Amino acid sequence: MSADPFHLAWFAADGFGVKSWGKTFSGRGGQDWADPALWIDLAQALERARFDFIIIEDSSYMPDTYGGTSEAYLKTATATPKMDPSVLAPLMSHATKKIGIVPTMSVSEHHPYGLARTINTLDHMSQGRTGWNIVTGSNDNAAKNYGLDDWLEHDERYDMADEFFDLACRLWTSWEEDAVVLDEATGTWGDFTKVHTVDFQGTYFSSRGPLNAPQSPQGLPTFVQAGGSPRGKKFDARAANAIISGVEGGPAKMKAFRDDIRAQAALAGRSPDDVKVLYLISPIIAETDEEAWAKRRRQTEFAEAHPEIGLLHLSRHSRIDFSQWDLDEVIPEGTTTNGHRQQLEQCIGKTPRQILREGFGQGNFEIVGSPDTVAAQLDEAMEEVGGDGFLIASRDLNRRYISEIADGLVPALQRRGVVREEYSHDTFRDNLLAF
Repeated sequence: MSADPFHLAWFAADGFGVKSWGKTFSGRGGQDWADPALWIDLAQALERARFDFIIIEDSSYMPDTYGGTSEAYLKTATATPKMDPSVLAPLMSHATKKIGIVPTMSVSEHHPYGLARTINTLDHMSQGRTGWNIVTGSNDNAAKNYGLDDWLEHDERYDMADEFFDLACRLWTSWEEDAVVLDEATGTWGDFTKVHTVDFQGTYFSSRGPLNAPQSPQGLPTFVQAGGSPRGKKFDARAANAIISGVEGGPAKMKAFRDDIRAQAALAGRSPDDVKVLYLISPIIAETDEEAWAKRRRQTEFAEAHPEIGLLHLSRHSRIDFSQWDLDEVIPEGTTTNGHRQQLEQCIGKTPRQILREGFGQGNFEIVGSPDTVAAQLDEAMEEVGGDGFLIASRDLNRRYISEIADGLVPALQRRGVVREEYSHDTFRDNLLAF
């Protein structure tokens, strides 16, 4: 058993859109995708299971990288439709009391003042349970929606993110913690001497400030990021409270990634323990190991019969049209992108068929079995890696899978003593940093 408990979170891949349709347990997912009921059910179930937080992924463009059109994306409801997670987030937080809710918002698509104001509002409304999943943008279709030809070059987007982050943090703290005095004797609600302009002038952004509302319960929101490139990891180490990573290469590479992040955080003047690395997994769970492996085989057969679905995602994120290669043609060295570089780098030298098989099975880190079997696998992996936890991800999200995780896997983990049974704090950051 692991010496320390680890954290659990949920990554809502493909954001506020169609989560499941046309499958045995999809219910009315195709028709009712805009109804927030599924999301509220998810938040309440994961809170009962004592998850730390839920990330709602987002993007603001119609994808058309695969084959050069949006046909396949719309036909399969892959990464479209998609709506604004900052509107969904307060509905989820209102229906819960402890779990963190993290909308995704891009530094390329917002001004720091507007984003800081939105997140500050959400943190007040959730009583200190709002996070910000910081992304820089990657697809030029989104840039065109905002009147630009393309986004900045990959590494410069992180330079912009650094400046954006610094300005937003100054805005969030432009009211001192005790600026609201509520002195009825003098009729003073707030002390103007404790509210300050920021007078920020940078390369990419400027703002007078202050925000026109007090500091929220957390002061600063809880920051989540997923940069896997060298420049992305540098940003992670200075800014993020939780970092999203893959499990490519299994526990040995997972540990190497975490060790690197912790070392960079220390160099940035932060405590490494204040930066949690959580690994994306999609466990396949059933009543018995045999049933789980049968489910995995069915899912593999479906994925191999419909390879375009996996390639739609690869094309969208990498900005490389994977339809240009035969399924058994090797992705050549020298293929480059201004999109998600880490994802593309993992594809070089492999065939699309190999990528899909490895991606579906999560490389050499298979997580398949009964709740007790999977709990043992995750416990063993965390013991080898050293921390800090896992992000459950499922694009084909339905209530049955939510129950398999919240009511099946988590109790098995709790029996092993490796995840929390109760929240120890009221705010998101305090629970995340509790261990």
